[in-house]
Amino acid sequence: MKKIKKFLLSLIILCLTALFVVLLTNSNVTAETEKLIFTQLKDVPKTKVAIIFGAGINGDQPSRYLKDRLDAGISLYKNNKVDKILLSGDNGRDEYDELSVMKLYCQKNGVDTTKIYIDYAGFDSYSTMYRAKHIFYVDTAILVSQKYHLNRCIYLGDKLGIKSFGYSADRGVYSGYKYYASREKLSVSKAVLDVIRNRRPKYLGEPVDINKESNYTKE
Repeated sequence: MKKIKKFLLSLIILCLTALFVVLLTNSNVTAETEKLIFTQLKDVPKTKVAIIFGAGINGDQPSRYLKDRLDAGISLYKNNKVDKILLSGDNGRDEYDELSVMKLYCQKNGVDTTKIYIDYAGFDSYSTMYRAKHIFYVDTAILVSQKYHLNRCIYLGDKLGIKSFGYSADRGVYSGYKYYASREKLSVSKAVLDVIRNRRPKYLGEPVDINKESNYTKE
């Protein structure tokens, strides 16, 4: 019985410690980044590039989340808030070609393909921001995603050496939004840990300088 009580006490302490860490990291990240998130196009500062994060596809069409991110990024481009777009997503499987859907959507909606850059190994937000800095040589960017996701992305950009602003792609009500927003709290804590341990993404590859020729291809 004493062993059981000791185990339960240890488990309770561990859970309370984890909860404290999650609350603390989220509070700090929000305090650092909230003022850098914009919901109105007119308020977004002009810079060179918008980074659009992948968010799933349905066959050869973007998911609702991804479509709104792409539309928001295209709006930044068409209103001269950015000169270029960096698309970052998951292209790790033949049956799941997120980047082809994203780049074709931008091309069909009026973005010059010479202004579109492709990150084929943006498997998570940390990898996207790390690769933006070290592979694409981005130093300042507008990050485009739904609001719940932007605090973490801006935090990562700042810690990895990219001056980052966020533009919310929220356009109405989303299925599963509350779930993703809740799960994001754990992701924020993991992001802080990734920064502390200076995690290196699994895939890096050859540099694609954002200031030089685009790596957009028709394939």
